[in-house]
This record gives sequence, C-alpha cells and structure tokens, in this order.
Amino acid sequence: MAKGLCLNGRKRPGEAAEGPRAARKRRKADGGGPGLGREEKSCHLSAALLGEDSEISQDHLYELLKYAALGKCHSAAQPSWCRIYHQSHLAGVVVVVLHEMSQLHFYRFYLQFKHLRKVFRHRFTLAPSANFPVSLYGERTNPKPQNTPQGSPGCKGYISTECDQQRTDSSPLFGLDCEMCLTAKGNEVIRVSLVDAQGQCLLNELVKPESTVVNYRTRFSGITKKMLLPVKTRLSDIQTRLKKMLPHDAVLVGHSLNSDLQALEMIHPSVIDTSLLFARSEGRRFKLKFLAKAVLGKEIQCEQRLGHDPTEDARAALELAQFFIEQGPTKVAELNLEMLLTAEKLAEVSQNKAALQPQGCGFQKQLNEPPPLSKPCFLDCLQETGQKPLLLGRQGLDSSGLCQSNLSTSNKQILQRALEDVPLSKFSIIGFSLGPEYLASHLHAGLYEKVRSKLTDMLTIYAGPFDENFCMKSVKKEFGRCGPIQSLAVVTETFQPYVCIQYEVLEAAQLAVESLNGAEVAGSCIKVQRPVTAAMLDCNVLIKELELDVENEGVIYVAGLKKSLTETDLQEEFSQLKDLETLFLPKDLQSGKHRNCCFLKFQKTQSAVDALEAINGWTMKGSKLRSRNALAPGHLWRWIWQMNHSNGKQGKHIFYEKMEQLSDSEQDLRKKVKKLDNHIKKLYRSLQSNTLCVVLFPGVNSTNGSQSGLGLMGIKDDEGRSAC
Repeated sequence: MAKGLCLNGRKRPGEAAEGPRAARKRRKADGGGPGLGREEKSCHLSAALLGEDSEISQDHLYELLKYAALGKCHSAAQPSWCRIYHQSHLAGVVVVVLHEMSQLHFYRFYLQFKHLRKVFRHRFTLAPSANFPVSLYGERTNPKPQNTPQGSPGCKGYISTECDQQRTDSSPLFGLDCEMCLTAKGNEVIRVSLVDAQGQCLLNELVKPESTVVNYRTRFSGITKKMLLPVKTRLSDIQTRLKKMLPHDAVLVGHSLNSDLQALEMIHPSVIDTSLLFARSEGRRFKLKFLAKAVLGKEIQCEQRLGHDPTEDARAALELAQFFIEQGPTKVAELNLEMLLTAEKLAEVSQNKAALQPQGCGFQKQLNEPPPLSKPCFLDCLQETGQKPLLLGRQGLDSSGLCQSNLSTSNKQILQRALEDVPLSKFSIIGFSLGPEYLASHLHAGLYEKVRSKLTDMLTIYAGPFDENFCMKSVKKEFGRCGPIQSLAVVTETFQPYVCIQYEVLEAAQLAVESLNGAEVAGSCIKVQRPVTAAMLDCNVLIKELELDVENEGVIYVAGLKKSLTETDLQEEFSQLKDLETLFLPKDLQSGKHRNCCFLKFQKTQSAVDALEAINGWTMKGSKLRSRNALAPGHLWRWIWQMNHSNGKQGKHIFYEKMEQLSDSEQDLRKKVKKLDNHIKKLYRSLQSNTLCVVLFPGVNSTNGSQSGLGLMGIKDDEGRSAC
C-alpha cells in the first residue's frame, strides 16, 4: 500500500506531508513570522493520516502522549508520525479509554457516535495489545494499587470478619487465596482456600457466582462449567464460614491480598501482603511464583497443571511471611532477588531463542544480547516533575499494570468526577466501559458478522435490465471506471439479465449509483441500485453522514486512472490543483498492484470543491476520470479490504444461533453507546482551549480473533473543535 505522498513539498522522514503554504504556516507558527508574540500562539496538530500512515503502533501512541505530557524540557522527543506545535502551551492532556471496544464498535454504531465523529479531525487504526495499560503508560515503577479502606464508598455492602481483638506476637497467621472468574457483574470469586500457620488446609471450596459466567478463566482458575454444575455454595455461605473459623486476633496473609478481599466482599483489619513485604526496587512487585522459587525453593503454578491451586498459593504466601518474620529484612536483602529475577529472564530469553533457531546457524551472539529495556512510565515522570496524573474509571491498575474491574462505579459517576477533577490535573486518563455483559463471544461474533454483511451490501450494486445477448466486457469497462471491482456476475433469476457488481471501495459503489443510474450501457438504458434489505434502510443516511465526517473534509476520491500510471505520473498530472497536500494511491493487499483510483487531500475544503469540478470529465493519458467526495477515511482502507475479502465464516454459526439474543443486546447497546457519546461530549466541552484530547478504542482479543483498535485525537480550539 502506498503511503501519503506530498505533491507540493518534500516530506520529512516520519512526518506528515505538507505543501509550501503549510510549510510557511508551520514556520510562522513556530515563531518565524514577524510580530508574533508568545501569548498569541495556539497549539495545533499536524498529521496527514492516509493509507499506511494511519496505522499507528502502541509505541507510536506512547511517543505522542509522552511528548505531550513532558515536552522537550524533560528530554521527550516529538512523535515520529505527527507533530505537536507549541507543546509548552498545552493546557493539559486528556486520554479517554473505552475499555474492551474496537474499531468494529465505532463503525457498527457510527450514527450513535455523533459527537466523536464530528469533533476529532485525526483518526488512526490502533493495533490491539495483550497488555494495553502497559503499552499505553509504560512500565510503572511506582504502582499505586487502589486499596479501598474500611468505610469508603467502594466497601458498601461488604461484610466485616469482626476480628477486632488487639494483635500480639502470638496472633495466629492464616494464608488466604481466591480464584476468580469473569461474570456479567465483573470479577466474582469461584474458589476459596484458607490454610493455618502449619500449612494445613482448613477450607478449599468451590463457589457458585451470583451472575452469569462470561469467562471461567480455566487457564488460571482451573475451573470448568462442568465442575460448577453441582455446586450450591454461595458467597454468603463462605463469608459466614470465614467469620466462624477466624479467631478475633487472626492475621490474614496473601499475595496481592486486596484483590482477594474485594472478591470476597469482606473487610479484615490486619493483613500481611507478601507482594508488598518483598518489595522490588522502586516499588515494583515480584510474582508469587518467582518468590516461592527464589526464597522457598518451591515450584508452584506449574505449566503442566491446568489452573492455579489456591491452597498451594495460600500456603506459599504464608511460608513467605513466616520466612520474613523469622529471618528478617537483612536476610531477604542478601538473597538479591532483583539479580535472580534478571538471571531468570535472561535464561528464558535464551531458551526461547534457542528453541526457535535451527541448529548450527551461528546465533550465539543473539543469545548473549540483553533483553530489551522496558519503557519507563511517564506517569511516574509526571509525578517527579511535580504533576499529579489523574486516573479515573471502572478499570484500576494493579501492581503488574493490568486492569482490575470495579463495576460498582458507573460511567455517570466517572463523568461527574472527571468534570470536577480534570481541570485540576495536567494529565488525565478517563476510562469508560460498556460492561462485560456486552463482551460475550457470541455478541462480538454477531457484531462482526453484521458489520461485514452490511459493508458487503454497501459495496454491492445491481445494474440492468440488459438485452439477452449483451456484452459483459462493455459492462465491466463502464463500471470499472468508477473504481476497482472485486467480482462481477450475471443474475439468472430475473426475466431479463441483471449484473451484480461488488466493488472494493465505498466511493466506487456510490459513484456508480450516482453516475450510471439511467445511463445507456451495453446498448440498454439501465437502473443501478443497491440491495434492498432491512440493514440497508438507513444506507442513504449513513452515506450522507460519512461524506460530512470531519475527517473527510478536503478529501476527494478519483477513479478511472490507468493502472500503468506511477506515483510520479500522478504527482505531475495533479500538481496544477490548488492547495493539494497529500496523495494516497491504494494497492491490492494480495498482489501489491496499484488500483485504478486514488485519494487527494487538500489543505482547504473549497480547494477540494474546486478540484471536484475540474477533475470530473478530465482526461488523463486517454482515460476519462470520475470523482466525488471521499466516504471512507484513510485508516479504513485496509480494514474495509480485509472485511470485503473475508469468507464470512467468522462467528457465523454463533451469529445465527444467537440472533434473537443479539438483537435484544444490540438494541440496549445502541442506547448505551449514545449515552457514552454524550458523556464524552460533556467532558470535551468542559476542557480548556489548547487541551490535547485522545479517545482510544483499544481493540479486542477474543476466541473469534482480534479486532484492531481505533484512535481519535485533536487539540481543542476556542470554537470547541480539534485544531489542525
């Protein structure tokens, strides 16, 4: 696929293309123009995101946020894929994360995301990450787990163990560990284990969750649906038993114990958390498996076994606490756990590389290379510079940087907090979520199939009627002038022949409907129309909204190009067009050949309008051109191509089996998306001018395959829109 090609100026490596006018504006904005005072400067973004340039990695996103938050004063470099002008004048940075949502969700509910698509000028495809928080923030060196103290709002409804007696050196220790599953409510306990000071198991019980299980997390919990079928024990039963079993001066021991107590919905006054007891350098935490091996010499959580054994984990945590109490911190320091962990990681890297490389190929140099350094977390850098980052949402960061759900907080409550606290912070991350009940595999598969099916219908047109002996070659030639055709077939079910044509781009299908309906083709006066289905009833509304999308401002689609034309040829032919900024010449992702169409981006909307009038009917190298306003922004090209070439089998069996349930869920989901868009609208309106706002759909990884994420960004100007 061709990248954005600058026509009126030379493109710098890793920088958006710009013409002479844009270059003059940039130099003036940077202070090169006479009489431009510092107080008059306003921040703006430059990012001509078309084609491959619109596919942004997690590292690219990290570059952007780090530079926006810290700037040159703290040795942060300009991002390689776009530019922020006058970063020092930014009023703040706000990142809105829509957890578990992807590009698929945005375009399935495109009409509902009214605010998002009308405000943000820049969009990009974002590759889904297995650990999105770490890829976004970097490795946190000083994590702040969200511990909920007794009596706080998050503990409403929690049960106290009533162990209120004063602790002494002889107070008994008890090891506790829980396994959780994901339900419609969030994380719910599914198994509980308690051991005494001698390591004897006092409790090892399966628990039936209150809500419908979405994911048993069998890989970690070891629990399957079949195992839970006969279970009648509920959380309230476990709470009652623990209250009876624990003496009034009991001390609970566990690893990241706060998560276990939250899952149990219980409050206990005296605990020992081994993840804090054996603290790493700069506040990081060791995993229980590593500590058990390094300190106790025990192997736990073996890969050969399905799931973790909570009794084994509870016993390991207990013995770690006893080791620390008996040996003291000096002995622990002598173990040099940091060095042991580094050696273990190096050994793992060497083993993995050795397993991947064939013998006798001379890879010893690679095996001796140190592992890549982890990215520093700029949230910690902010704190070092005296700025306090704001983290709000249902998703809180645990010690490893992973997200922990707290579904007792609603999106509305998050918004209310954000409206109060965001103005007080220079860097804020606000997380919203639709809830796990909308992330079930059948619903995700159904959404995918619905989007793929509707997209196929929008790319498909029917033309006819033709005479019995019409020339198919003439039909293909005429319709091919509108854009690249994927397939073309004769419809035999009708009295007179019709032709079904499926295009590769939305603009081509729309151009064919607009320019060839009622035209004479292959000797017949024909009608051209799209399929008439329930899903296509709002097609005209959707086409209009796509055309008016703020990202399509100043972008036009041109078809009818000869495939022999090169980028240099097009550069020369189109150079006479005023204010032309970028050219994108798509390629077939399988063959790598150029298609017979291109996209042109202009610096001014009026220049695009003028170009449309000039190009329609323009003959280039003997080929007559056709043109219209763009419908699909640059970041959609690859996605549409992949959806269009999909065989349609992904999740189809689930889709049809769950059709009724999907329809009910989707109707409710549509309402929630509309509310979510309204929340973001209120938040955006409350932001100061010169605030960088980035909205992220992180992407989804599921059993039905991964879905790319989506990013929208802009710097708010005085008029409430994002500034370019």
